[in-house]
Amino acid sequence: MTAAAPAPVVRRPLPGAGPCPAPRDVPPGPHPADHLTPEHLAAAQRHLVTKALAEFAHERLLAPSRDRAAGPDRYVVALDAPTGPVAYRFRARRLALEHWAVDAASVVRERDGVPADLDVLELVHELQPLLRIPDAMLALYLEELSATLAADAYRRHRPGPPVAALLHADLATVEAAMTEGHPGFVANSGRIGYGVGEHDAYAPEAARDVRVVWLAARRDRTHLALGAGLDEDALYVRELGADALAGFAAHLRGLGLDPARYRYLPVHPWQWEHKVAVTFAPDVARRDLVLLGESADLYRPQQSIRTFLNVSRPERDYVKTAVAIQNMGFLRGLSPAYMRVTPAINDWVADLVHGDPELVACGVRVLREHASIGYTGDVYHRTPQPSAHRKMLAALWRESPVPLLRDGQRAATMAALLHRDAHGDAYATAAVRASGLDPVDWLAAYLGVYLRPLVHCVRAHALAFMPHGENVILVLEGHVPVGAFLKDIGEEVAVMDERPLPPDVERARALVDPSERADAILVDVLDGVLRHLAAVLVTDGVLTEEDFWGAVARCLDAHAADHPDLPADVDVRVARFRHSCLNRLQLRDPLQMVDLADQASSFVYAGTLANPVARDGALVAAG
Repeated sequence: MTAAAPAPVVRRPLPGAGPCPAPRDVPPGPHPADHLTPEHLAAAQRHLVTKALAEFAHERLLAPSRDRAAGPDRYVVALDAPTGPVAYRFRARRLALEHWAVDAASVVRERDGVPADLDVLELVHELQPLLRIPDAMLALYLEELSATLAADAYRRHRPGPPVAALLHADLATVEAAMTEGHPGFVANSGRIGYGVGEHDAYAPEAARDVRVVWLAARRDRTHLALGAGLDEDALYVRELGADALAGFAAHLRGLGLDPARYRYLPVHPWQWEHKVAVTFAPDVARRDLVLLGESADLYRPQQSIRTFLNVSRPERDYVKTAVAIQNMGFLRGLSPAYMRVTPAINDWVADLVHGDPELVACGVRVLREHASIGYTGDVYHRTPQPSAHRKMLAALWRESPVPLLRDGQRAATMAALLHRDAHGDAYATAAVRASGLDPVDWLAAYLGVYLRPLVHCVRAHALAFMPHGENVILVLEGHVPVGAFLKDIGEEVAVMDERPLPPDVERARALVDPSERADAILVDVLDGVLRHLAAVLVTDGVLTEEDFWGAVARCLDAHAADHPDLPADVDVRVARFRHSCLNRLQLRDPLQMVDLADQASSFVYAGTLANPVARDGALVAAG
């Protein structure tokens, strides 16, 4: 069929969306970058230098020594740098799991004995022989650090609400207020590919509302996977509404195209501007991909950068889109091939979790990724060698927690428990105090909805999640955790045994010896999350270390006592466990930290760590 020449449709609004704003990512003049001031940058440098010293010491890349002449809690890192002798002096508390709680205000740098400005880029350059960054990767890692500095300065220029307000805020507000990203990674906010104006438009800390771009994608060049109980028409009606769908169909017919031959694909606005209309120009020109316009609903970017929460209608799904920027060790694309079985994996995990009485009693639910779509009609899917270009046009829909909340309940990203606001006040400390509970009882409630169900999943089902702060949403009543939503299931979950699995779930299998399955708790939970939470509550004087880790031990023992029938070979109270190092992964290769097809073989270890909940009952702190 030969179509008549179409009218321009660039940035065409969907029905009900109203007039389109001027393009945010093509500003009329240079963005002022007014967050990049000496004051904001100096504060960002101090924060990142402090974090680098703490986390590199935790990963045994550094060995701070006592600076006894300065005081009992003083330490120094002395280096023979290429530019001459350098020393970093600071005050710190050494806590369990070799955690360094470094006092940021105390950190000073000396070059040849003379005070010098703190500069995390210079620190990495000075440390390169110890950090073992390959020469070919050094500039890339420094670029990610620079971008992280810029993001930190931006947050200081536009600080979020104080924690006193966040205690009563909705899910979107709490999510946008987070300042730290991943607690372990130093370079954790790279977003390489965003310009300064695009950061201001699409970064989660910008808290800007975004309209998702919608494309029509030719049906025979796409793959759509749907979870149980969902069909294609129901998905589109629920997420777009009948008026928008009628507008889509009318627009396609206006181009001489048959709507029945197309599916609908949500795309990140940045991806349309920078990748789809350029890298996939032939596909757009031959109408395999057709720009329909922007969504009527407004969305808010989440901490995971490529996921959007619907703020116009929070009961509608999250939308996760590909965005080809480099961030924290990965290009943030989505693979159509990889996501073909994502809804099936999510259904299987959800059925297991929601059908287990123990997990139901813990208040745990899975937010299912119950639909995925990918475009595969491009030439990149026919090249001999796979590439990132095959991960640039795909999306998935994930359930929202909002309609699952009961009256009086609030949802907040678990990352909030490690958050401090612009005044240094901690969300976790404020929540404990606002709850009116004894701090040990509050902690026990939290462990009951987080640690206990994760331990149960490993022991009862050989099922492991990646439960860092961004992948867990807490359910709170009166500032007390009463439940949790687990998310990002399709990419992160692992079935560690040889049980029979449906063919579409087989991808989730990652065989692990029973004696090593406890690492899913020891490494990812105790060291990855609870180490940082302990530092917050202990340094704020809310709890002692003995109180904190004693509560963790009691939670583990209570689960064991309640389930004597479960295998005993998953032992979280061993004396020591492998010390898995995240920054070492990123330092080795900032472009791809791990092979997603074989993640276990990519990990880097630095000996073992003493377990603070070891069965001998003695808390092992660093002193």
